Amino acid sequence: MKVQANQVRLPRQVLAGEIWPALADRHAFRVDPDGRPFVLPGMGAVTLGVHCGDPATGYASDHLEPGASVRHRDPAANYALQFLTCIGNEVRVASGPATGAVGHVIGQHAYVLVDFPEAALEVMGPGDGVTVVAVGQGLALAEHPSIVVKNCDPGLLDRLPGGTSADGRLEVHVAARVPAEAIGAGAGMISEYANTDLMGAYAGLGDDLSLGLESLRIGDVVCLADSDHRYGRGYRPGYLTIGVISTGQCMLFGHGPGPSTLMSGPAEAFSIVDDADANLASWLHPWPSDAPLDAALEVAAEAAP
Repeated sequence: MKVQANQVRLPRQVLAGEIWPALADRHAFRVDPDGRPFVLPGMGAVTLGVHCGDPATGYASDHLEPGASVRHRDPAANYALQFLTCIGNEVRVASGPATGAVGHVIGQHAYVLVDFPEAALEVMGPGDGVTVVAVGQGLALAEHPSIVVKNCDPGLLDRLPGGTSADGRLEVHVAARVPAEAIGAGAGMISEYANTDLMGAYAGLGDDLSLGLESLRIGDVVCLADSDHRYGRGYRPGYLTIGVISTGQCMLFGHGPGPSTLMSGPAEAFSIVDDADANLASWLHPWPSDAPLDAALEVAAEAAP
């Protein structure tokens, strides 16, 4: 993105975490909006076969978390991991069979979500350690003081198409526009933590609940109408929020595929461009998701400082 920012003033910290197991309790069943009970996989562990660019909807799942779900055992350290990691941050596997493999943060949910090559994910498991090069909180756009940036690695900002337009607005490319009525769970929370769920974003709940978002993909950059995420998350007419779809199919009422926040400000400060290629897969992956593990480790070694 052709825009002036304060990248050189941002400190980089190496944070630790581990792949967290999927969790459940003895109650097992949850209930969908039509009263149907279900037991489905979703949060935690390693989810195979779902990467940036793949559909966010259509799975037999609840709160689907793509790739590796990462957190820290110490609650305070885990909050730091949630608050300080940013979309696009590099993550390196530090223990286990996939040691040395590199992925990228694609968003926050109950965990920090990391997309790795499929071959690396296939040999990773709960308990494997990772390190995150956390940088991005505090990122500011010199030419756009009314826009607040959240959770965005400066390297990702550089790769995003757009920039300051001739009329002084910030041009941002998005794969989808989200109406205000789609905003569900996550409203009221701070925008550095977890994400916002989108209601009506997949088929199967009836035409009365569809908002035309069934084609969302993991990693899509989206624009949320009348949504202010500068100092929390809430409905505010005349504001826009830019986010990245980081989670997939959800079955609970008020939940759905969810974007993690990238930036927010007055709608008049943005120039939004519809672009089907506005997805993290276009900018973050130095190898295809189906690359063999040896190739992923070789690229990781070449990229190491």
